[in-house]
Amino acid sequence: MQSKTPFQLLSEGAALLGIKLDKVQLDMFNAYLSELKRWNKRFNLTAITDDREIAIKHFLDSISILSKFEIHKECSTVDVGSGAGLPGIPLKIVRQDIEITLLESSLKKAEFLKHVVSLLGFTKTSIAAERAEDFGRKEENRERFCLAVSRAVADLAVLVEYALPLVRIDGHLISYKSKEAYKEVTRSRNAINLLGGSIEEVTQVVVPFLNAERYLISVLKVSHSPQVYPRRAGMPAKRPLL
Repeated sequence: MQSKTPFQLLSEGAALLGIKLDKVQLDMFNAYLSELKRWNKRFNLTAITDDREIAIKHFLDSISILSKFEIHKECSTVDVGSGAGLPGIPLKIVRQDIEITLLESSLKKAEFLKHVVSLLGFTKTSIAAERAEDFGRKEENRERFCLAVSRAVADLAVLVEYALPLVRIDGHLISYKSKEAYKEVTRSRNAINLLGGSIEEVTQVVVPFLNAERYLISVLKVSHSPQVYPRRAGMPAKRPLL
């Protein structure tokens, strides 16, 4: 593996996930990686700085969802707590037909996201620079999306309060998790039920070249989230609905 370039690993890894990346997409990933590293010198965007590790731990991990779940092109998607654009930007590079909102409370990170979206020439892509609690309390955002995705943001019991009010009935929240996935599901059952969700499945996904267990937790939205949720900013993390 050490003899391969980051983009050989990315291309081969994507193929193992059933995803064929063309030259344009690989060039986009290259530009994204370059900007991620450049901006990371000023802002704390990622602790992972090695090119190979970025290709595997960030890019391949982000697009691994596409090997397990089909995202319809008419599906509006929100990336909750997008951070440096993960998983939203890799997903958009692969699936430029989908409409996606990158939700990120840090203004510096949101500026980075705006820069990358402009650089890559994305359409049907918006950046919401606000806390998930505030975004989710706005009537125009409630049950607006058919899919919410989130990676490395919060424990599932907290995340569902951020995300499920944004998801329409019959839509999904899909959360990227580590080997603690089943424990998080157990802890979060009350919160999921309260917010109108139901655990659909917990799927293990093999991310090529990554020596770690990865899971995707799929939560189906089955009923309306009560209007009182999400609570005011900071409360979901401070007092999870356990």
